[in-house]
Amino acid sequence: MPGRGRPSEGAARVNTHASVVVIGGGVMGTSIAYHLAAAGVRDVLLVERDELGAGSTSKAAGGVRAQFSDELNIQLGARSLEAFARFGEEIGYDIGLHRVGYLFLLSTPEEVASFEAGVRLQNALGVPSRMIDPSEARRLSPLITTEGLRAAAYSPDDGHCTPEAVVHGYAAAARRCGARILRHTEVTGIATQGSRITAVTTTLGRITTDTVVCAAGAWSRSVGALVGVDLPVRPLRRQIAVTEPFPGGLPAGLPMTIDFTSSLYFHAEGPGLLVGMSDPDERPGFATDTHERWIPRLVAAMERRAPALLDLRRAGGWAGLYEVTPDHNALIGEATSVSRFLYATGFSGHGFLQGPAVGEVVRDLCLGRVPFVDVSPLGAGRFAADAPRPEVNRV
Repeated sequence: MPGRGRPSEGAARVNTHASVVVIGGGVMGTSIAYHLAAAGVRDVLLVERDELGAGSTSKAAGGVRAQFSDELNIQLGARSLEAFARFGEEIGYDIGLHRVGYLFLLSTPEEVASFEAGVRLQNALGVPSRMIDPSEARRLSPLITTEGLRAAAYSPDDGHCTPEAVVHGYAAAARRCGARILRHTEVTGIATQGSRITAVTTTLGRITTDTVVCAAGAWSRSVGALVGVDLPVRPLRRQIAVTEPFPGGLPAGLPMTIDFTSSLYFHAEGPGLLVGMSDPDERPGFATDTHERWIPRLVAAMERRAPALLDLRRAGGWAGLYEVTPDHNALIGEATSVSRFLYATGFSGHGFLQGPAVGEVVRDLCLGRVPFVDVSPLGAGRFAADAPRPEVNRV
């Protein structure tokens, strides 16, 4: 991703050519680099302006799921769940995967109808989600209250894992397969000749290439602008709090629990809880400092749906960036105006959990193969064509 550059540990070994340059060292970039290198693509180069995973990935809540309203997102989520399950065996990294399920708490007739339709679609695609009543929801997540709750949606295959471990696992596996990774390296330009990419310029010099993949997350719009491609991604700060240990210990198998009306969510984080929710007063921008403005709304949501959380003290927390598109769905594809400029960005909060599957898809797009799922409806041109593809099940 573009930004300030510092000398990289790879400076002395930089080649002047790459078959593919991947921009961005989060889960998307490292997954794409790994899948390309594992497929036998030589001279794959990943360029990251900071440390690997230092952008949005390291600030993610770590949830992994296939409970979506969009068929493509269900397929990408389910495929990624399979990859997360075999990550230790295939990649050789422990990612702390806890398949404790996702539990969406629903309080309005409209929410219930929407999730009922989603569960039917998920089931048709092999996802074992189901609608449950409030009493079963409380058995699964004893920290909630069921007052005003109409129903819930639950899938036991979902859960959460450690984002940084996934990034470093993919990076290590990519290197084993021959990919090169440059940290602390700024991309300063992309050279073209006509509609063809010829090189990427960086703070370490010029790298000739004919293929670039933008996986720069919230910073993707500026990368696309280097070749005149509009990637309508805007950054939006989201905050997370981590609590002190839960008195007496957390309930065993506590699922990722989401009060869909308020967007309050929580899951186990060691002996405490990771807690977050959206802030409708947040304005787009790259600020990642924490603030207290969201706390009154967070407390009100806890009072209504999870009063057991109110007495827990905060032990830490952080702020990170969502990469938001106008329809809150991803941008995946290849530019039509510039040859061999591919992108995977704009995931609007569900990027980490789709990283493994998107790595496969972008590999196949690079190699001219047919991916396991047709992602053409997620192309950036859908907005100019007035064909948005909204995702409803977002937090």
